Amino acid sequence: MTVTSVHDPSHREALWELEDAFERGDLVSLFGRCTVSYEGRAASDLGAGDRLLVLKPDGAALVHTDEGRQPVNWQPPGSEHRAAVREGRLRVRSTRSNPDETLTVRFSDVHQLSGMAVTGGRDLTLHGSEEDLRTRILERPELVEDGFEPRETERPSSAGPMDVFGVDADGTPVVVELKRRRVGPDAVGQLARYVRALRKELGVDDTAGGDDADDDAPAVRGVLVAPSVTDRAAERLADRGFDHVALDPTPEE
Repeated sequence: MTVTSVHDPSHREALWELEDAFERGDLVSLFGRCTVSYEGRAASDLGAGDRLLVLKPDGAALVHTDEGRQPVNWQPPGSEHRAAVREGRLRVRSTRSNPDETLTVRFSDVHQLSGMAVTGGRDLTLHGSEEDLRTRILERPELVEDGFEPRETERPSSAGPMDVFGVDADGTPVVVELKRRRVGPDAVGQLARYVRALRKELGVDDTAGGDDADDDAPAVRGVLVAPSVTDRAAERLADRGFDHVALDPTPEE
């Protein structure tokens, strides 16, 4: 099992470690001085205290104190974890949209942060890597859509290397972003940056503006390939005219 662990990280260091752990699909634990607030079907607040926050790759979030076996607050699987540094504190949020609920944990001090690739104990076949996903698509391009023709992998751009670049049946450029697990809006934003970079490279007029702007008639298409996406990610994809293809890295036996 691969474990990443840091002791007394700065807020920025903790943020970088969290972002990497979320991308890997790790189970994350943070222990430190924090406050906890919840907004949703009700509202609650916990003052400053030393607590353990556990973030699972299925979206579950649990806040534990030194008493009892149940968390003092939690979010169910299917939620989305995000982190940021705001007003001198590390802010970790777990949100879901049905119903609308937000659990916010603000750390004034992080004493320990660990990311662990935990497996086992589940009746599930583990997903493969993004490289497995890329191999499946290169071997069977029709998994993306009929007529899709891959042209290049890791194609360089001003926004970074694109996972797969190709063209559709009509010859329209297509940027394909690969994710090996369920993803949220961040993955849509990443895809949008690649699409915007390719438009600029090809001399296509991009009047869409910021990351959340809509594109009426994109001359470059974007396709997100992932086993599943959150509701919010699906909304972002629809707003931008991007497509989602539900595909696991390894085919079922």
